Amino acid sequence: MKEQRVKKVLEGMKKRNLSQMIISDPAAIFYLTGKWIHPYERLLALYLNENGNHKFFLNDLFTVEEDLGIEKVWFSDTDDAVEIISKYVEKDKPMGIDKNWPARFLLRLMELKGGSKFENSSIIVDRVRMQKDEEERNLMRESSRVNDIAVEKLIKILPERHSEKEMGKILGEIYTELGAEGFSFDPIVAYGANGADPHHELDGSMVKEGDSIVIDIGCVKDSYCSDLTRTVFYKSVSEKSKEVYNTVLEANRRAEAIIKPGVRFCDIDKAGRDYIESKGYGKYFNHRIGHSIGIEDHDFGDVSSVNTDEIKPGMIFSVEPGIYIPGEVGVRIEDLILVTEDGCEILNKYNKELTIVG
Repeated sequence: MKEQRVKKVLEGMKKRNLSQMIISDPAAIFYLTGKWIHPYERLLALYLNENGNHKFFLNDLFTVEEDLGIEKVWFSDTDDAVEIISKYVEKDKPMGIDKNWPARFLLRLMELKGGSKFENSSIIVDRVRMQKDEEERNLMRESSRVNDIAVEKLIKILPERHSEKEMGKILGEIYTELGAEGFSFDPIVAYGANGADPHHELDGSMVKEGDSIVIDIGCVKDSYCSDLTRTVFYKSVSEKSKEVYNTVLEANRRAEAIIKPGVRFCDIDKAGRDYIESKGYGKYFNHRIGHSIGIEDHDFGDVSSVNTDEIKPGMIFSVEPGIYIPGEVGVRIEDLILVTEDGCEILNKYNKELTIVG
């Protein structure tokens, strides 16, 4: 068990007057135990209690031979796993439940009266995970370092005129060479007007002179995610596309410039969005300016106009303004930002200046 992380979760439970909680999300369980288990349809549950009587409920199918510093309770495919859990919980006290625990397990626990009431307590773990400890910060730095190398290699290949799908395949090979575990999300390599779709899926399109090329990629390295977007142009760039690019770049810089502890997430969004709107492109910026990231590409929390929470040291999130003009051009520029004690650290080092390739 990661004792300091568990301690922070228990402190969060106390603030919400919860003495017990069931955590079922594999990413949260990895965060607290250091063990990755993907249960698929089977039950997986970490039970935390304020008295320290923690339990880890595991199917016999899972291989967990190491000592995780917590008692393991095993069950088989033919056992009623929830009934086994119900024998260990405090039925006369409220029970915190993970937001993603399947209804077939939760309803069974409710039927067995496995708590005096049930409440969604995921926010407790989510908020603890938002502030990365030093180990996590270093892992995020390394994941971003690898991603910077990958985007550089990918951009150098562009003059060879591969289709979008071929570029995605090549990226997978690059990540393997660099020691990454794979993609943190489905990569985007969008040529020309395809870049005007923020979530474009790779297809057989070929790049043409004057096209913008939106490259939004991320890998998983040592279980931590990276995420980076750069936009380049093939052989030439029109004056209109150049204006769009420079507007997005300045929005990115303005948003990043104000980041320090105490600033609100919505203020960061506003700093970038206001500039894009001042240039007349407001209706073409159709998403929030960023999202939290860590063990998952989209951890809890976002950088949006409605999030009034203040940022704190250890938080890591993206800043990714974009302009998407249908049928014409798309531009997005994204960095990952680590909030420090007195400012911020931009984890991505790869060039953001307007670049023409080919």
